[in-house]
Amino acid sequence: MHSTTARTARRRTLRLAAAALVAAAGLTLTACSGSGGTDPKPASAAQGADVKVEAAEAGTASKAGSLVRTQTLADGISKAKIYKVADQHYRAEIVARGEVLATLEAKDTEGGLDANDMFVVLSPDGQIHSWMGGGHHGPGTFKVAGGWTVKVKKVGELRYRAQFLNDEGEDHGTLEANQRDAGLNANGVYVVLSAGGVISAHE
Repeated sequence: MHSTTARTARRRTLRLAAAALVAAAGLTLTACSGSGGTDPKPASAAQGADVKVEAAEAGTASKAGSLVRTQTLADGISKAKIYKVADQHYRAEIVARGEVLATLEAKDTEGGLDANDMFVVLSPDGQIHSWMGGGHHGPGTFKVAGGWTVKVKKVGELRYRAQFLNDEGEDHGTLEANQRDAGLNANGVYVVLSAGGVISAHE
């Protein structure tokens, strides 16, 4: 898009884009952004909150692509409608009680979302992983699933960075949430870091 109107529309919606990626010592940390909207209210999937998060690109229908399947999420109420857009490119609509609460997009890398204590990661092959709870609110240092020690720092307004350390204190990568949630799959350990500083991991 090159027009002023397109650029304005693009700024009004929150893009789903890759966050920080750092690889070391055979561990690959693949980081992605989650979905968000303009001044969103806290989204509670379990309660069917009325928050609707639009697709990242203005003018792009949230249902673009072919519906692959519908999958019930960890809260037992919300469902993910998963659409294939292209190879290594999937979109998921998070729906509860007929309302679209959020959209997640994974294009080459994962997308992550914190929906009020339900955490969701969408992979670029269309797989979705969700879990409830286990969140730690940064800043601080926490032990998370997979045996990782994670140091969460606030580095700006709605901007947090998580540093992954092994048992010897060696740095194995960082994940950053900048104005939006970020997610990754670290060798089978799924992680979401929210723009509010909440981090949760699940195997």
